[in-house]
Amino acid sequence: MFELKLFALSTCIWCRKTEKHLTEMGFKYEVVYVDNLSGAEREKAMQELEKFNPNRSFPTLVIDGQKVVVGFKPEEIRGALMH
Repeated sequence: MFELKLFALSTCIWCRKTEKHLTEMGFKYEVVYVDNLSGAEREKAMQELEKFNPNRSFPTLVIDGQKVVVGFKPEEIRGALMH
């Protein structure tokens, strides 16, 4: 099974679509709603996000700490998770 971490904003429609897609595919995942964090916790999350996505955009899905899908891209997500 994959370890999935989704960096998202609580108000982002594309982030919600990505979550829905993962759920419909039957995957469990961790979501980090960066906009709900503050102070050092938010800074730490943004630094981690920047390692995977220098543009720091949302949604950013990190698969097993290696593969990254930026944006709502169902086909790319499916391809990455079906191998």
